Amino acid sequence: MRIALITGATSGIGKATALRLAQDNFNLIITGRRLELLESLKKEIEVKYKKDVLILHFDIRNLDEVNKAIDSLPERWRKIDVLVNNAGLAIGLNHIQDGIVEDWERMIDTNIKGVLYITRRVAPIMIERESGHIVNIGSIAGTQVYENGNVYCATKHAMHALSQSMRQDLLKHNIKVTEIRPGLLETEFSIVRFKGDTEKAKSTYAGLTPLFAEDIAEAIHFVLTRPPHVCINDLEVTPVAQANAYYINRKL
Repeated sequence: MRIALITGATSGIGKATALRLAQDNFNLIITGRRLELLESLKKEIEVKYKKDVLILHFDIRNLDEVNKAIDSLPERWRKIDVLVNNAGLAIGLNHIQDGIVEDWERMIDTNIKGVLYITRRVAPIMIERESGHIVNIGSIAGTQVYENGNVYCATKHAMHALSQSMRQDLLKHNIKVTEIRPGLLETEFSIVRFKGDTEKAKSTYAGLTPLFAEDIAEAIHFVLTRPPHVCINDLEVTPVAQANAYYINRKL
């Protein structure tokens, strides 16, 4: 039985990934800030799939909380096979001169520093066993910037660079690293970006069928189930209606 630790498992890609991996003989460590949602997901997995689930309730932006959470792992849960660095967000959509510093800091602290904090603690566990797989959830914004995306795009460019450097740093330890870079994806993402404005969030996907969390969960499952000698380094996934960050075919 393999163990997967998934950050940001309260909703969206994280939740869908936990459910998908539970179907395929994984026990789950699920993390996030919204305890009631973690408890609901734990119950769903235990009832539907009869898998063991451990909740780690902490804020990934806080290094002390990350360290305490990993230190608290019972021995049987320390053999982590998979780390899915999913926790992340975009907030605000402003030109750089109108940017809100608090929004910038929230994105940087979650999308970059949070990934570093948790990876710093989990990678040595994998190195001890000379085995493991880290899956980083990036974005097409990690290779193409767009107007008003500035700091969010910068954080996802950082994720792209970190994924490549992790792959090199962990190569001699037989640890796989994969970055998955979704395009337009309908989750809580846009609602968070527009600070609860559901109409603005809906307009992001007007005239097309976007990706859904389950699509990326399937991609994660795919890369995790390749033969031992195969590593998918980088996987970009978009809706049919989207070629890249700039070209979108909307049927309005």
